[in-house]
Amino acid sequence: MATDSMILIESEGRRMSLPTLAFQGLPSTLCKGCGHNSITSYLVEACKAVGVNPYKTVKFSGIGCSSKTPAYFLQYSHGFNALHGRMPSVATGAAVANRSLRNIGISGDGDTANIGMGQFKHACRRNLPLVYVVEDNGCYGLTKGQFSATADLHAHLRRETGEENTIPPFDLCMEAVTAGATFVARSFAGDKKQLVPLLKAALNHQGLAVLDIISPCVTFNDFASSTKSWEWAREHEEPLHDVGFVPRLAEIEVEQKAGETTRVQLHDGSWIVLRALRHDEHKVTDRPSALRLLIESQERHEFLTGLLYLAPDRPDFVTMQGMTETPLALLPDESLRPSRETLEAIMTTI
Repeated sequence: MATDSMILIESEGRRMSLPTLAFQGLPSTLCKGCGHNSITSYLVEACKAVGVNPYKTVKFSGIGCSSKTPAYFLQYSHGFNALHGRMPSVATGAAVANRSLRNIGISGDGDTANIGMGQFKHACRRNLPLVYVVEDNGCYGLTKGQFSATADLHAHLRRETGEENTIPPFDLCMEAVTAGATFVARSFAGDKKQLVPLLKAALNHQGLAVLDIISPCVTFNDFASSTKSWEWAREHEEPLHDVGFVPRLAEIEVEQKAGETTRVQLHDGSWIVLRALRHDEHKVTDRPSALRLLIESQERHEFLTGLLYLAPDRPDFVTMQGMTETPLALLPDESLRPSRETLEAIMTTI
């Protein structure tokens, strides 16, 4: 770090200083206390620590609360907000077209585990060079809190209907390991000590790095008896104006200890159980071991956190395609267009 307001980075063999502002973004419009805001601040910190060059980075997202996150960090970077669930295919095109760029994708549990599950699985299968962050809150926060495919079995909607989720959830880490991702980790939005190192490791990984980050929704994780629910407010307020309001709640912060379970109370009064892996508990390059641990933690109703799986020697998708060292986006026209003789030779062989 050159000064308090400048960050020193390496870019194409040159050293350059960038203002801290380059790693930040626009003010968040998400609810106060949302775990997504914590993730954003840790992304900023990790990018500064790693020395990410914002001008050589491209950010991708789909649709949802989580997909607003790219606006809140690396404001000088390229960005593309894709269709719902279609972020991986757009990232694939960008990665192939310009292999010199660093790719960061931000998604949510609905964007990935519901409409985008097919694209997510193929990104894992191809080992796309992409940091794939899933901000996982188990609901569709942008459209009034419906269940997503990661919602807990027997969870209830925090609305008047109180509808119960009767379908078992996907475990995105299990799906990623099974499909072929070469870096798979899980963490909690409030655990800075664990999450920042995982983000830094993911930014340095060559291949698909999946981080499933549990991020509580402060708006829809409430229930009828909660003092933060609409029902309680309607019974206890004298409205002067018809104004929508989201309570200002503190962000949840925890610090996990390796090998121990940590119970975390969410804003609605409910609890989740986290357990951080011990260093000697699991060999991260052992795929069957990773799956076994994920299944066992699921049966114990725990969220297993930490680096779950790593396959550092598998080549990424762009390398497997035998692409030129010069990015396709930078090749001259004569290198991209076949000559008349080449086309004629191709036609004679058909």
